[in-house]
Amino acid sequence: MLTVAEQAYKTDTGRQRHANEDSYFAQAPVFAVADGMGGAQAGEVASRIAAGAFEKGVDEGASAEGQLEEIAQGANREIHDLAQKDSSRAGMGTTLTAALVHDDEVALGHVGDSRAYVLRDGELKRLTKDHSLVEELRRQGRLTEEQAEEHPQRSIITRALGPEPEVNVDTMTFPAKDGDVFLLCSDGLTTMVTDEEIESIMLEARSLRSAVNKLVDAANSRGGRDNITAVAFRVAEEGEETDEGATLISRTADQAGLTAERARAAADRLRGHGPMPATHRRRRGIKIAAIAAAVLIVIGGSVLLVRQVYFLGTDDSGRVAVYRGLPYELPLGINLYSEQEVIGVQASTLSPERQDVVTEHKLRSKDDALDIANDIEQREGAVPATPAPAPAPAAPAKRKKRAAQAKRKAAARNNAAGSSTQP
Repeated sequence: MLTVAEQAYKTDTGRQRHANEDSYFAQAPVFAVADGMGGAQAGEVASRIAAGAFEKGVDEGASAEGQLEEIAQGANREIHDLAQKDSSRAGMGTTLTAALVHDDEVALGHVGDSRAYVLRDGELKRLTKDHSLVEELRRQGRLTEEQAEEHPQRSIITRALGPEPEVNVDTMTFPAKDGDVFLLCSDGLTTMVTDEEIESIMLEARSLRSAVNKLVDAANSRGGRDNITAVAFRVAEEGEETDEGATLISRTADQAGLTAERARAAADRLRGHGPMPATHRRRRGIKIAAIAAAVLIVIGGSVLLVRQVYFLGTDDSGRVAVYRGLPYELPLGINLYSEQEVIGVQASTLSPERQDVVTEHKLRSKDDALDIANDIEQREGAVPATPAPAPAPAAPAKRKKRAAQAKRKAAARNNAAGSSTQP
């Protein structure tokens, strides 16, 4: 049986829109992307309804395709009814592309021009067909692939949730296998980045988090004309650990036996947190030598490891920072980490969830750590720490006294001058 071993997701407003009408759902075994239409006050609502329809969960014993269609139809009715009751939302709708991992298969439900792909054995394959005017013309042979890519009406869709009380939902089941990576995305990605480029980015990325971030960056670098959303997940045989260990520790380090667990255990023993043999005075010299040797072994063995792993933390000023190495300090003042990058965001200003990500010191790949730091910086904004202004020094008592005396003398002179001018 297959299970979800890794997942990542990202949504972005893009470069030319002021609001994000995309929504997504990512809670294994269900994933979905919805691209709203009808304006910020309507499209955003429609897509949120579609994505939120999956929050009720699924029945593992029921038909996967049947459940996806039922959920889509329910969301369609809710969006349509809302549009009928509120004239300001007339005509609102949304695309929906959803995936449900079930046993050794992935079921898909699809309406609109968002897409589902699978990356298998180094090759990207599109699993859904766009419900769009341009795609219909292409299938009829009236447009070539090249013409379809540049057609000015490529964003016009022929099917969506909401405009009609009933909608035809495409469903299919794809037989998955260990290692398959699935990608759900809105057309804000696929109109800016070709399938070949998507394939290349996903193959070169060291983790799914890095992949979705780079996909969004690629769409924005081409102009980012629309909202961009990418949701990716990898399936693996049940019982296989998530890929965090694989992406955080390189194959070279893993083959050398330098796993994060071994390094952590060794460091903990040296710091006195692990089981140590009982001491004996007559063997003190031998044990000191053994400990020193262990330190040297850990230091020497960790040289490769600390070059492969990164973690998030804070610098001396409390700002979010990216460190290379392991979050440990050994005896003799030896640090197994070095500061690589600091962003101008105070960790104390982050949400509790974000603070946990920064302070848990979880080992990550370089791309993963930098992606998280960049995401924090973009969302929270660079706010460098600034010391509180020092209070202005009070004037010395003698200076105050002299000033008061001078004021009284000036007043006396003015009074005297005024009296001498009277008749």
